[in-house]
Amino acid sequence: MAGNSIGQLFKVTTWGESHGEALGVVIDGCPSNIDLDVADLQLALNARKPGQGAHTTTRQETDTVEILSGVFAGKTTGTPLAAIVRNQDARSNDYDQLREVFRPGHGDYTYQHKYGRRDHRGGGRASGRETVARVIAGAVAHKVIARVAIEVLAYTKAIGNVALTSVNSPQRSDVLASVLFCPDPIKTKEMLALLTEVKAAQDSIGGIVEIVVRGCPIGLGEPVFDKLEADLAKALMSIGSVKGIEVGLGFASATLRGSQHNDAILPTGFASNNASGILAGISNGEEIILRIACKPLPSIGMEQRTINAHGEEIILKVGGRHDVCVIPRIVPVCEAMVSIVIADHLLRQEATAAWR
Repeated sequence: MAGNSIGQLFKVTTWGESHGEALGVVIDGCPSNIDLDVADLQLALNARKPGQGAHTTTRQETDTVEILSGVFAGKTTGTPLAAIVRNQDARSNDYDQLREVFRPGHGDYTYQHKYGRRDHRGGGRASGRETVARVIAGAVAHKVIARVAIEVLAYTKAIGNVALTSVNSPQRSDVLASVLFCPDPIKTKEMLALLTEVKAAQDSIGGIVEIVVRGCPIGLGEPVFDKLEADLAKALMSIGSVKGIEVGLGFASATLRGSQHNDAILPTGFASNNASGILAGISNGEEIILRIACKPLPSIGMEQRTINAHGEEIILKVGGRHDVCVIPRIVPVCEAMVSIVIADHLLRQEATAAWR
């Protein structure tokens, strides 16, 4: 099974399944002498772990991380950094009825046809629990980019039809003050009410996450196939549940004329930021603004039509423990994936500059 690594100089490889013994990550290329300890990784993991609200899965995982290599006396060594999180509250018998059943919206059908077998317990590698390893890597990437004062901030833009109408440079403190990672307390209450309604109907709902990169220097990105927005799009689209991405104005750009969309360049800098901090695949020093659309989670308590491994139609009602919405738990994952890409391109740019 290929496709479990991302990055060139900051290379991240993840492993593990939802109901396996553990999940983990290996990071090859992390610079040496960066301050890092378990607490840094644990803080990031705590933001995405299950069992933290009425609308999330009741699976109780501590997500306690262990660093296996690459760190000595509180600093990275420059050697491969490996970390692991052991599964402690997997209830595999909750999935016994799914051994030969394909859940609508899940990877059961495609994994079975591609590999000839699948781990039916919680979705195996296709489970959202796989993102534990991504968040660990993102915490390390955060340390790498913080050296040059780059910040990545993700927050909830919308859940269903409840959306932020305007966001004026949200701060991390405002995001963290909300159980849904939404910087608007009024919208947070409306979103929570909607989630309660959806949960009562035994259904699920989607949402939108916005990610802002601040302090990004000019020059990140490697045209033509490793353009910065191309790698960011791939990283975010690799997250389960993500079905769409916008860079800056996104699809609204299609309704504008060049005279409206172009960002005038003045002696003092750019007059606007419709390009969202990227020109020709290379960062231009302005804020990078991204949005992702997340589908409703497929595991719902309502009856659904599907088939089993013998091609027979059946009616399925999914049991077990599941989130009502992938938000807010996907927010830290988005932040992690963007940080990983920015760290990789930062190291690539630094390597290029060293040879000039």
